Amino acid sequence: MNRIDKVLSSKSNLLSIYFTSGFPKIEDTIPTMKALQSAGVDMLEIGLPFSDPLADGPVIQQSSQVALQNGMSTEKLFQQLENIRDEINIPLIAMGYFNAMFQYGVEKFCQRCASLGIDGIIMPDLPLDVYEKEYKSIFEANGLHFICLITPQTSEERIRKIDEISKGFIYMVSTASTTGKSDGFGEEQTSYFKRIQSMNLKNPCIVGFGIKEKKSFEQACTYAKGGIIGSAFIKHVEKHGVENIDRFIKEIKAS
Repeated sequence: MNRIDKVLSSKSNLLSIYFTSGFPKIEDTIPTMKALQSAGVDMLEIGLPFSDPLADGPVIQQSSQVALQNGMSTEKLFQQLENIRDEINIPLIAMGYFNAMFQYGVEKFCQRCASLGIDGIIMPDLPLDVYEKEYKSIFEANGLHFICLITPQTSEERIRKIDEISKGFIYMVSTASTTGKSDGFGEEQTSYFKRIQSMNLKNPCIVGFGIKEKKSFEQACTYAKGGIIGSAFIKHVEKHGVENIDRFIKEIKAS
């Protein structure tokens, strides 16, 4: 069984953290992963820095620029992740933009991910119909879950199509804006969460965008399987360093 499925079936209130590989320093990728697992994070989204990250706000964009300046690349990340499963046992998801995957070679990229123990891939700009026609068989042959995003503007027809085609979980974007902008969840977002919850989808949903602290994380967990934090975590690492990651996670997960 895919590790994503295992954790989804055994836990609720899942905390997934997005981080940019090669940030703040190029060799911080593995120390960041180890610190997050040690702090009790349930799932990791490994961000592959890209020069034009369309869905990301200024915080993640800036971290990507720093990582690229540090010399981060697809091949460098794969080299860093060699033998990662000797130390990390929680689910790993590669998250980036299709251009980097296409340039590397889709089949080669998927094969490399599988060999390293990566469980899923998020590519927000890979169209669903293109994935289904051209790449679905490659993903599945390599045991990789293709995880799709939905927003408050996504039609019910498309949501059900995503639910049919994708595996693992559905990334439920809380807002139509880029990452890092929201200040908590209001009535409009809560109504959206309830609407998706009432659809009884095959795949569980995890909320991303707008989760910054314990309160918004708990709000997300009320209506979904868990929450994803990216920008707030990157801000913390930039300010306090990799050595203080546990402080941020403990504040989110405090009972």
